[in-house]
Amino acid sequence: MLRQMRTDTTSQSAAIFAANRARGAVRFDVAGIVGVTRRRELHEAGSLRVRFPSPEDDGLSAVLVNTAGGIAGGDRFDVDIACRNDARLTVTTAAAEKIYRADGAAAELNVRLKAEGRSHLSWLPQETILFDRAKIHRRFEIDLSEDASLLLCEIVVFGRLAMGERMQAGEFVDRWRLRRGGRLVFAENIRLDGDIGGKLASDAIAKGGVAIGTALIVPGDEALVERIRGASEAFGGEVGISVWNGFAMARFCAQDAARLRADMMAVLGRASGSALPRLWLN
Repeated sequence: MLRQMRTDTTSQSAAIFAANRARGAVRFDVAGIVGVTRRRELHEAGSLRVRFPSPEDDGLSAVLVNTAGGIAGGDRFDVDIACRNDARLTVTTAAAEKIYRADGAAAELNVRLKAEGRSHLSWLPQETILFDRAKIHRRFEIDLSEDASLLLCEIVVFGRLAMGERMQAGEFVDRWRLRRGGRLVFAENIRLDGDIGGKLASDAIAKGGVAIGTALIVPGDEALVERIRGASEAFGGEVGISVWNGFAMARFCAQDAARLRADMMAVLGRASGSALPRLWLN
């Protein structure tokens, strides 16, 4: 009888935990209409919202807002964005996204980006910060037509060093797939788990750094890479830049988030003539 009561209590606790997990989804598309980017269909669900703060000359800005105040174990968020017909869209986040400790299932973040018909999409969220024992599985599915362009950046911070916080253990799984003209041109899986703090301390992984980042630029060529490398003397962390399969990629690693953010801004500034989102400059 006592064993049955314990089983019932555990099952009840699991059910309550599952019922309190955050769910959020945003799906929308934009299109160029008479030289101006206009929003078309929009769907929001759960604790994820999108706002369009101000019109621009020919483009549109979108800001994703997580009203749950962060992401915890078992939460799930889905973002699906499409650009069509000469549209120009810049997407960012209202603040850095915080991934909190998970005692059970990992959180999930799924992002689908599509650009077609000479459109341009800039995906420029602020940092993702992982707290100790956080668990997050991310998935990026990016589909571009041959005549579309993309500017994408992602920054991941393993603990807020300025607050005396370090991520010692947890789970970070990142899956990226990029298709151009229907052809897979880039695929990557990253997994860090267990003793993440110890692994980041390794010279072969991060050499003690707590912030990593990636910038993806499509299309990209050697001229673009050389232009970005012109800023190398000002980099505060390690930055590696390469080009293949018609796109350019920059990898970042730094001892703290502020240093990496400055390096990322320098690279994005040289990669695009467009200004960064104003939220990045606050």
